[in-house]
Amino acid sequence: MCKHNELNGERHVNEFIQLMHVLKRLRAPDGCPWDREQTPDTIKKYMIEEAYELYEAIENEDPEEVKEELGDLFFLLLFLSDLYEEKGAFSLADALSAIREKMIRRHPHIFGQVKVKDSKDVVANWQAIKGKEQQKKGKKKSSLGNLPLALPALQRAFRLGERASRVGFDWDEPSRVLDKLREEIKELECALKNGRSREVEEELGDVLFTVSNLCRKLDYNPEEVLKKALKKFVERFQKMEERINREGKEMANLGIHELESYWQEVK
Repeated sequence: MCKHNELNGERHVNEFIQLMHVLKRLRAPDGCPWDREQTPDTIKKYMIEEAYELYEAIENEDPEEVKEELGDLFFLLLFLSDLYEEKGAFSLADALSAIREKMIRRHPHIFGQVKVKDSKDVVANWQAIKGKEQQKKGKKKSSLGNLPLALPALQRAFRLGERASRVGFDWDEPSRVLDKLREEIKELECALKNGRSREVEEELGDVLFTVSNLCRKLDYNPEEVLKKALKKFVERFQKMEERINREGKEMANLGIHELESYWQEVK
């Protein structure tokens, strides 16, 4: 087993070195014009796209697709590191060293003498250590942490609720969240009656945030729940379109009652 791991390790190192040679060649003075034009600002959008493609590959449970998308994302991470190294900001070795030290520091139950009972203790320790690190950096200490603003809003809502719950700011049970949701919907109805667009927008936000918390309390990720609902909607809508087309009709020419009838049929 050890021999197998050693051989795998050698192959990993060799493949890594060869990939870095490819990257350096692309970025060389006589390299690829497109690669040489890239900056951290231009490359970041591709990283987000590749991360989502990897996410989708994992969901599809396709190992070959995961392998390809993982490679694409890994290459972009190396590319980004190389851009900063060229600027003299830091090297890839610096980044790897920093994450290695962070993982050791944040796992004192593995690399230190701290005792934990379960994963909840691990998360609590992680957050406490992270909080101290943020303070040293001069960042504002908050139990909510510093979730990226670029996260999809529904996912960020879920994570914020999750973090608030760690310090006890949470509903006791899902039924309490349902009560809160009914309250928020009533406030939305009042805002609609008043015809104040800013107030309507605010109440809509409260409803969505409450729904995300309801998902969390029921042990569902709202992002995943919504994705499945959207997939179901698209499939049913397309079936409805096909049926209407087979009958020689134009969807745009049908009234809402006819469309609703077709919708019920495909359901």
